[in-house]
Amino acid sequence: MEANLRWPLVTAVAPIAWGTNYYVTREFLPAGQPLYGAVFRALPAGLLLLAARRKLPGGSWWWKSLLLGFLNMGGFFALVYVSAQRLPTSAASTVMATAPLVMMLFAWALIAERPGARQLAGACLGVAGVSLMLLTGTVPMDFLGVLASVAAMAMSSLGYVLAKRWSARVEVLASTAWQLTGGGLLLLPLAVAVEGKPPALDGPALLGFAYVTAVATALAFAAWFAGLRHLPAAAVGLLGLLNPVTGVLLGTAIAGETLTFRQICGLALTLAGIISGRRGGFLTARDEGNSAGSN
Repeated sequence: MEANLRWPLVTAVAPIAWGTNYYVTREFLPAGQPLYGAVFRALPAGLLLLAARRKLPGGSWWWKSLLLGFLNMGGFFALVYVSAQRLPTSAASTVMATAPLVMMLFAWALIAERPGARQLAGACLGVAGVSLMLLTGTVPMDFLGVLASVAAMAMSSLGYVLAKRWSARVEVLASTAWQLTGGGLLLLPLAVAVEGKPPALDGPALLGFAYVTAVATALAFAAWFAGLRHLPAAAVGLLGLLNPVTGVLLGTAIAGETLTFRQICGLALTLAGIISGRRGGFLTARDEGNSAGSN
């Protein structure tokens, strides 16, 4: 039991940390410069992990790092920054809640991980729970914000599955560092060309970026890719639903918001979706082999 829970618990660090990111972005980080926002998040985190690991990519990992860095980090961060500035957290989180289903489809197509009925049902429950928890029907929708959120969700879902396919023989910290650094370096010249001078950062913004870099990026992505290494993509995607759950609970704890009955029901549905996929999807490859051998 403890072995089966180890990697789900490690992986859960990532969506919980990401669940705080929308709040920090909206409250403390400068608006209007999403490219610099993405650079300030990805590049320092990548260099931090690179300094800790001190290993450069080799062979095909030079171009893989750039591609994965764009899908999972650079382009993704920029789009998330745009959606966080143009959409309420409720709408952005609801769009991102569809990621487990999209990850399952990519995993089926690219790495032959066919989702089971439990995982599909769990993903549908999760989307329904997040929608019930966050969408009220009174929130105005910004088209560009929705488009950015959908694009971010699709890009990262593809990138995570590709990372799982390519990273089996590479250390997690090293591959995470390469992706973050590659994504940040790709975006830096674009940020200079499009947005000009970097934004002036006051004390709260510096503290916000420090938290986003160290916790919501370096630590979170290392935990996420470790989970992808040891768990099926369907299981990792379902754990990602802890992101909006964290956002709602953070609003209750920090902003003094009161949970409505509708939100409580949505939380219950979302958690039920995560738990329902556990038995069929949270086993490691070794566990699955042991289970097959005992039948």
